[in-house]
Amino acid sequence: MSETRVQLIERLKKIAHRMRVHILNMTYWANSGHPGGSMSATDIVATLYFHQMKHDPQNPKWADRDRFVLSKGHCTPVLYAALAEAGYIPVEELKTFRQVNSRLQGHPNLLKCPGVEASTGTLGQGLSMAVGMALAAKLDQKPWRVYCMLGDGESQEGQIWEAAMSAAHYKLDNLVAILDWNKFQIDGAVENVMNIMPMLDKFKAFGWNVAEIDGHDYNQILDVLEKAESSGQRPFFIQANTSKGKGVSFTQDKGDYHGRALTKEEMQRAMTELGEKFG
Repeated sequence: MSETRVQLIERLKKIAHRMRVHILNMTYWANSGHPGGSMSATDIVATLYFHQMKHDPQNPKWADRDRFVLSKGHCTPVLYAALAEAGYIPVEELKTFRQVNSRLQGHPNLLKCPGVEASTGTLGQGLSMAVGMALAAKLDQKPWRVYCMLGDGESQEGQIWEAAMSAAHYKLDNLVAILDWNKFQIDGAVENVMNIMPMLDKFKAFGWNVAEIDGHDYNQILDVLEKAESSGQRPFFIQANTSKGKGVSFTQDKGDYHGRALTKEEMQRAMTELGEKFG
């Protein structure tokens, strides 16, 4: 029997819950990392890996897999959490996050960790990599698609806009860019550091199809990803309105948790809220 929409959403919510627990644990064990922007992206990344994308954890280099590029590469906790839940890496390996000689460094390394498609972290470069992948698929007449998650702070980089122009020029309707609009970067509120809005108008002017969603509403996430599959010779841009630190009351919509792990006391409080054991 096929899965209903209600069953699908409940399954995705459970996976996203576990991913948020992994994110908090990873950054706590390492006493470093970026929990806030990882938690804001969790619902979208869960939907991509556990519903939308074609991929095979048993064959990470499968030629016809869809590709995911985490352009905001500092938010590896959400990527590693997804890879662990999907079976690319053991869940126990998450304890090695940011440790010397670990495969799970603070920024993703495609040469070390299975399931990682791009070594990102120098902000602004991920969309260019995704454009290259999508163009390769077109040239080789392959069916796979490319999904690229952008940070709002990194969208201040000029290279983002060069890539946006190229994607439209080459009619890359197999490319979807998703902006995690959680409204905070390391130096504070995005609108105060360097306002990037209106992003929908800008990407539309660059030749993309565009849509705006609540990045925590699974019905909206599912609907827009389906819509993006028939983009009419245009790349597709999604502005996902999200909450920094989503899932825990005292981290939500707080820029303080952009690049700071929780303390022991905060972890105890967070895990109680999540209904999980701590320690």
